[in-house]
Amino acid sequence: MKYLLASFNPSKLKEIKALLPEDLEIVLLCDIPEAMEPEENGDTLEANAKIKAEYGYQLTGLPTISDDTGLLTESLNGMPGVYSARYAGEPQDAERNMQKLLDALQSQKNRKAEFRTVIALQETADEVKYFTGVLKGNIAHQKQGTAGFGYDPIFIPEGDTRSLGEYTAFEKNEISHRGKALQSLARYLKTKS
Repeated sequence: MKYLLASFNPSKLKEIKALLPEDLEIVLLCDIPEAMEPEENGDTLEANAKIKAEYGYQLTGLPTISDDTGLLTESLNGMPGVYSARYAGEPQDAERNMQKLLDALQSQKNRKAEFRTVIALQETADEVKYFTGVLKGNIAHQKQGTAGFGYDPIFIPEGDTRSLGEYTAFEKNEISHRGKALQSLARYLKTKS
């Protein structure tokens, strides 16, 4: 069965393929000549994932997988949340995003945070299924490590002293929010094969 991943990011496709059944054929939006990046103007992760899934499904008629991920901090009322990728403005820049968050938390004792990924799967015109993964932890006081992407160098998973920026890709996939959401999606897809 062929699925569309509503993304232009080949790295995301590689990460997803590593966790989903091997017999799935997955194409990216960049493989569709007329595809554009849909505007993510939802106010929740679920809404943004649904926008991308609906767009891909309507464009191609293929069952479409999409996701949205946010970093939610307790003391900042869930910010940056849905704005995580563009927290410091456009163009998106991980270094500026991390620095803005570290500055915002500078005087905060409560540094609890969680990464949350929501995957939307649209298989029919009138139904979207959701799969969620959460990784709880704390925001470091400074960057630690250079691996991963986004906020990884400042996010310390619960029970560890290392940031995700110090994890190997294998270690991160074992515990990550996206990994957990993908494992739920994989379990669902296996029931259909």
